[in-house]
Amino acid sequence: MPESATVAAFLAVVGGTSLVAVGARWFRRDDSLPTLEGWALANRRFGAPTTWFLLGGTIYTAYTFAAMPGLVYGTGALGFFALPYTVIIYPMAFVLLPRLWSVAREHGYITVADYVKGRYDSAPLALVVALTGILATMPYIALQLLGIRAVLTAGGLYPRGLAGDLAMIAVFAVLAAATYRHGLRAPAVISIVKGAAIFGAILAVVAVVLDELGGPGRIFESAESRDAALTLDPDLYPAFATLAIGSAMALLMYPHVLTAAFAASGPRTLRKVTIALPAWTAVLGLFAMLGIAALAAGVEAPPGNAESAVPLLVEQLMPAALTGVLFGAFVVGALVPAAVMSIAAATAFVRNIYVEYFHPTATPKHQTRIAQLVSLTAKVGAVAFVLGLRNQDAINLQLLGGVWILQTFPAVAIGLFTTWLHRNALLAGWAVGMVSGTLLVVWGGFSAVVSVAGVPMYAALVAFLLNLAVAVGLTPYFTAARTAVRAS
Repeated sequence: MPESATVAAFLAVVGGTSLVAVGARWFRRDDSLPTLEGWALANRRFGAPTTWFLLGGTIYTAYTFAAMPGLVYGTGALGFFALPYTVIIYPMAFVLLPRLWSVAREHGYITVADYVKGRYDSAPLALVVALTGILATMPYIALQLLGIRAVLTAGGLYPRGLAGDLAMIAVFAVLAAATYRHGLRAPAVISIVKGAAIFGAILAVVAVVLDELGGPGRIFESAESRDAALTLDPDLYPAFATLAIGSAMALLMYPHVLTAAFAASGPRTLRKVTIALPAWTAVLGLFAMLGIAALAAGVEAPPGNAESAVPLLVEQLMPAALTGVLFGAFVVGALVPAAVMSIAAATAFVRNIYVEYFHPTATPKHQTRIAQLVSLTAKVGAVAFVLGLRNQDAINLQLLGGVWILQTFPAVAIGLFTTWLHRNALLAGWAVGMVSGTLLVVWGGFSAVVSVAGVPMYAALVAFLLNLAVAVGLTPYFTAARTAVRAS
């Protein structure tokens, strides 16, 4: 049983966050008539501080903070690929996000599929981009709940059976109600609480761990004495590099990341934010170090549940109140990305499927109402998924989500700089990437790394290269065919 101080601190963090979420109606309040842009993007009015908290809180999910140290605990040095990947991403974001924001603002685009349709004058290409985004996002929402459950179960804060499930549903219900009413403003205000809780808790935890285990040198020595693979095998260099590069490219294509970026007040705001976002990577590095500390401390995580290593370490070494704060921070850490993901998926559905193919004359108010309902449905579906299926199912689907979302990179990112690629060639490339990436992952036993000619590589990047090769190869053919039709 957890100590009363742990429970009290945990409830204080989660309860305080819930109150903040309910009060989101007063954050950047706008009394104009409801529109989808206002609900999904807060009318593009977030300044640099809010955007920094929101974008950081969206990119760095609760599952990331639990899974990365768990991966380090279980596999050693290979688990550190997330650090270079979250460094690589920001130069790319510095170039791509302000440019994409400017195009979206100029033409009134709300989703990335809106941009693709306008850029290539292709409704089918916009549809597959929207569907890919929704498909990749849904298991990601469920994964946030899995992160909550795994961490709290390890810490003894998740009651067994129905009581634990009802507690998780109650927390998520508050988020669902706040998001339904206030749209992106709800996760924006929660992200501020998340940032404060995560940064404060990890600094305190690392200070205690270093003191208890004798400093960084002693921690690494103790971990190595337990046969931890803290040096990367040269044979895994290609896997490490492709995981970092491919993950960075894929993350920028997720609808929830682009939704948070589109809510910024301008390109200058986004440039400031991307320069400052590596502070979140520093925190992620501290969490990764806790995975090594768990090895050094002799923590025994249950087989197949390496993400519980850090919660077990925290429970073993930390004061009770601090343990409760950190576990509360994990829960808050899941609420922000889950809310933004549901908003992004709902907005893509309304703009690029519902309005485009079913109700072209829908008023802004009607579009907003449908988006609210779809967002709520996405959250309910995520809860049902977590309660009804195995954890591994959500993890496998989220792995496939990363493979799928990267296949939109040519149409979205490359299209910002050139329109040379033909829309039909992009469609063909997308189809090849989706099929080949899915088959690679499935045939590889749902592993992110697959062997290509004996070289271990990230499956998503392999599929992307095939995608790009097809798009580039078929563009001259489709361009020539179009020219011939016009000449005739």
